Amino acid sequence: VLKIPGITDLELSTKPGTPAISVRLKPEAAALGITHSQLASVLRTMVSGEEAGIWSAPDGENYNLVVRLPREQRTGEADLNAINVTAGRTRADGSPMVVPLSQVATVTRIDSPEVIKRQDLQRRVALYAGVKDRPAGEVGDAVKKAVKELEPTLPLGMRFDVGGQQRELDESFSAAVAALGLAVIFLYFILGSQFGSFLQPIAIMASLPLSLIGVMLALLITGSTLNIFSMIGIIMLMGLVTKNAILLVDFANRAQREQGMDQVAALLEAGRVRLRPILMTTAAMILGMLPLALGLGEGSEQQSPMGRAIIGGVISSTLLTLIVVPVLYTWMDRKGAKARKLAKAEAKAQAQPLPDPIAATSAIPAATAAQSA
Repeated sequence: VLKIPGITDLELSTKPGTPAISVRLKPEAAALGITHSQLASVLRTMVSGEEAGIWSAPDGENYNLVVRLPREQRTGEADLNAINVTAGRTRADGSPMVVPLSQVATVTRIDSPEVIKRQDLQRRVALYAGVKDRPAGEVGDAVKKAVKELEPTLPLGMRFDVGGQQRELDESFSAAVAALGLAVIFLYFILGSQFGSFLQPIAIMASLPLSLIGVMLALLITGSTLNIFSMIGIIMLMGLVTKNAILLVDFANRAQREQGMDQVAALLEAGRVRLRPILMTTAAMILGMLPLALGLGEGSEQQSPMGRAIIGGVISSTLLTLIVVPVLYTWMDRKGAKARKLAKAEAKAQAQPLPDPIAATSAIPAATAAQSA
């Protein structure tokens, strides 16, 4: 991980533990009838102490009486090994069997962890790291690649799991992509119902990929990254950049339907009449997003990619929509006209009445009799 550029401030979740003494029963303790609970009760009384009563002093104060070993007899492993434990079995004469702790248990010094962290019911050790002088997404991808290469070398029962802000970032991007897809689908349904066509919404929605050109160029020029805020700006563009194409296509449809213009003349008139509203609305959106894109306020450097993405997308879609959308509209409208003509011809052919079979049969003998005469 240290070799990955941009990684800084590495920190491990495991800290030096608290010094402690571990007492573990030996297998032969079971033969003597000594259990874990019995051993724990004896050690608790000898080391921690057990309250035996209350002593009332002559001055009227009450003091709790705690029974335990003196301090000098409970400070190390040797002191614990010397503690006598009463076994569950008795001697032949019926007296209780008392054995030293060293005979039935192993006493060792350990470092006891202050906190045991778990994830998915398993113990875990977390490695925290910060990012410096490099986009967090790129560093996260590099970490995932390094983890994938190290996974085959892990011992059985151990695994890596990348979490923290990188996981939140991945989840946010997945949600943003899903929202972007739903926005495109709903936009197509609305435009299809508005124009009463399956092809014209496709011509209008051609402005969506054209806006992405400006988004990428704006982020590249300003040195911004494709983060969650710029993704929100792209989602907002799905509804903003189609307004230019809607103005052109709607005017062209009305000119052909109400004034009887041909297709090319209607598109030229739409470009001439609708150019001013398109430029005015585009300029209004650019000026409105300019303060956000400049990032002048405190903490605005995180939100500024959203404004820059919107400005770049609006500019590129406005310039390219005036060229691409009329071409696609013309091509798709012609395809739609041909399809409508074929559908009308088929419907007309199916609507023609079939010849009457009785009249045709009676006409055959009459023709034959005329030939005989």
